[in-house]
Amino acid sequence: MKNAKNSNRRHFLGQASTLVAGTAFAVPHVLTSREKAKVVMVGEGDFLYEVQHDWGQLPDGHVYGNASHGVAVDKAGLIYVTHYGKPGSIFVFEPSGKFVKAFGEVHAGNGHGVDIREEDGTEYLYLSPSNSNLSFAKMTLEGEVVWQKGKKLLGELSGKYPAKSRYRPTNASFSPDGGYFLGDGYGSNYIHQFDKNDKYVRPIGRTGSGAGQFRTPHGQWLDDRDGTPKLAVCDRANKRLQWFDMDGKHLKTLDGFLFPADIDVQGDLMLVSDLHARITLLDKDNKVITQLGDDPEWRKVALGRGFRGKRDQWKAGRFVHPHDACFDKGGNIFVVEWVSTGRVTKLRKVG
Repeated sequence: MKNAKNSNRRHFLGQASTLVAGTAFAVPHVLTSREKAKVVMVGEGDFLYEVQHDWGQLPDGHVYGNASHGVAVDKAGLIYVTHYGKPGSIFVFEPSGKFVKAFGEVHAGNGHGVDIREEDGTEYLYLSPSNSNLSFAKMTLEGEVVWQKGKKLLGELSGKYPAKSRYRPTNASFSPDGGYFLGDGYGSNYIHQFDKNDKYVRPIGRTGSGAGQFRTPHGQWLDDRDGTPKLAVCDRANKRLQWFDMDGKHLKTLDGFLFPADIDVQGDLMLVSDLHARITLLDKDNKVITQLGDDPEWRKVALGRGFRGKRDQWKAGRFVHPHDACFDKGGNIFVVEWVSTGRVTKLRKVG
C-alpha cells in the first residue's frame, strides 16, 4: 500500500491475463443481479485476482468528475481516492467499500497524486494537485493543511523556474531518512528532493530522453527490495522506468513499458499502473510476473478517440486508463482510472 512506513505504496512477456466465467459491461455504482453473478478473474497462479469494477459506493451528490486519479491506503486500512469531481478532492472508504467522508477542499476538483507517510506516530497525506496554480500540500488525515509549496517557492529554492516556465505537480514519494521527493511531471520534468528537515536538496532530471532525463516523470516510489533504497520513477512519455540513488544519481533504466503512470511496492513485488490499459507486476529482479488485463486487441479499442467516455462499451476484466494503483495489507490491489466518470476497481487476491 502507498504508506511509506512499510516502503509500500506502488523486453516484456506477452499476454499473461486470463478472463474467466464470461464478460460483463461496467455500469456506474449499480450492477444488475445477472452481472453480480458473473465472476471475472485476471492474472494467474499465485497472482490471480477477482475483478470488482466500480468498487465503493458514493452518496448522492458525490462524483468523481472527469477522472479518479490517485489512491492510497492508511495504516487502518482506509482507502483514499483523489478525483476531479465534488465535493472536495478526496473520497475516503472503509475496506468494505462503505463511504466515510469527502474532504480536501484545498485542491477542490483538482485531486491528483496522493501518498501517505507515518511520522512520529501520526500519518500525513502528501497531495500533488493537477493544476499549475495550486500548491503541493501536506495535510493531516483529518484535512488540516500543514504546509503548501507552490511554483514560486520551488523556483526560489531550485532556480529552475524562470518566467513562463511550466509547473504542474503529479506525485510524491519518500526517502527512508525522512526526506521526500516531488515530481513536476506535467510541468518542467524535474523531481525536487527535500531532506528530513524540509530543506531543499536538489532538482533531479530535466527534459529529454537520455539517461537521467524525463518526459513526464509522472509517478515514483521508494524501491528497497534488494536492501538498498532507490528512487524508482515512471518516465511516462519515454515509456520506461528509471532508478536513482538517494543522491539523485541515475543507476539504471528499464524499457518496454507502454505509458507507465505510477508505482507501488509490497515485499518483493513492484506494481506498475500503465495508462495504456494494463497493470504490470514485477518480481524482485524486475522480471514480469503477469500483466493484469493486458490484451493487445482490447488496447487498440481502449486507446481510441473518446473511448474514456464510452462507459457502455467498457469490458469487464479489462482496463481503459489505469492512472494509479496500490496494494492493501492483504495483497489486494486498488486501481483508479483516468476516465470521464472515474472508476475504482478492487482486484481481490485469490491466488
